[in-house]
Amino acid sequence: MKTYSAKKEDITRQWVVIDAQDQVLGRLATRIAHILRGKHKPIFTNHVDTGDFVVIVNAEKIRLTGKKLDGKVYYRHSGYPGGIKGMTAREMLDRKPEQVIRIAVKGMLPKNRLGSGMISKLKVYAGPDHPHKAQQPEKLEL
Repeated sequence: MKTYSAKKEDITRQWVVIDAQDQVLGRLATRIAHILRGKHKPIFTNHVDTGDFVVIVNAEKIRLTGKKLDGKVYYRHSGYPGGIKGMTAREMLDRKPEQVIRIAVKGMLPKNRLGSGMISKLKVYAGPDHPHKAQQPEKLEL
């Protein structure tokens, strides 16, 4: 018996919509990373991107457990000496709620070209509307 290895031509990508309202950030991010990698499919191959497109709505209504709203800090650096900036999770949810989910999911994907392609299939929107109606995404309940 031979082991099956998926090829680019064999992959059919689906579109999935997930409502992030009242979902815990880490648990949601693991499910999203699972779908983006394609691990939910029987044709999953480690070195090929077999994942689906994921659309996240209501990102501003995500939940963080414990004291993470004020304790978790997102850092970025400009590259210059003294150029480090920090923003708490509460500030980040107020200013850029899409980035909170994107950063959490990106940390769970491979750190190579394959991971870069996977994160580009993630579409995150703060409100309940999204412009991907033409792709006929199916709603996924978590």
